Amino acid sequence: MSSNDYTPPEVWQPGNPAATSSAAARLNRPVAGATHEKALPVGKHPLQLYSLGTPNGQKVTIMLEELLAAGHTGAEYDAWLIRIGEGDQFGSGFVDVNPNSKIPALVDRSGPQPIRVFESGAILLHLAEKFGAFLPTDPAGRAELLSWLFWQMGSAPYVGGGFGHFYAYAPVKIEYAIDRFTMEAKRQLDVLDRRLAEQPFLAGDTYTIADIAVFPWYAGLIKGWVYDAATFLSAHEYRNLHRWADAIAARPAVKRGLMVNRLRGEPSQQLHERHDASDFDTRTQDKLAAQA
Repeated sequence: MSSNDYTPPEVWQPGNPAATSSAAARLNRPVAGATHEKALPVGKHPLQLYSLGTPNGQKVTIMLEELLAAGHTGAEYDAWLIRIGEGDQFGSGFVDVNPNSKIPALVDRSGPQPIRVFESGAILLHLAEKFGAFLPTDPAGRAELLSWLFWQMGSAPYVGGGFGHFYAYAPVKIEYAIDRFTMEAKRQLDVLDRRLAEQPFLAGDTYTIADIAVFPWYAGLIKGWVYDAATFLSAHEYRNLHRWADAIAARPAVKRGLMVNRLRGEPSQQLHERHDASDFDTRTQDKLAAQA
């Protein structure tokens, strides 16, 4: 059946799960809650991250590595892999931390009572306030940063669930949907490019959690790391965005953060779980394969 043949019924009912575009999509349901009992592991560090190396997960691992690079030893963390294609996000322990069953999710165990934090933007803000880092203290700078942080949280679903789904993952290529979301993706790239023509970073002269939030999605788009769509999007047009992306990608903490909980790409760039800083030297997938 083509998209032109579909007429919505009076009352929607779930379709055939086997007809969906991916194994991960077939796990989705129109209701929330756990599907099975599974406790989450807890490591030795104050911060316990349950995540996957997608753009949303990379925001948090980049932030944690930046905090450690800046000397905040209290930001040591365990990063546990959540395999969303296998339904880990619907385990009872994960749902207790994030009732929305999406990665990333963080448990801060540094205080007398554990604190759960979910949604990547909320985690970035929690960590920035906790350590007093990558967050301006003056009212104008803070307002500018929060505006860009919330812009990213509200805009990225059009890039991920919209453009990315219909361009890269949908089982049927629908011209209207691809055109609609490509228009919006390019508009967002232009918003960023224009802003970065004015300032070196999104909130001004200083690198902040706004940049950390935006980088994995939008640098990924223009560099071809996300959806392999750089040519399709004429990404070369966004010169200021490329300059900004290159500067951030060169940061050692960013390079490390992009490796954590990553399941794709070069084995040397995949650190499935991170429990110690030395893991980057000893437990990447290429090194584990060599030891086997």
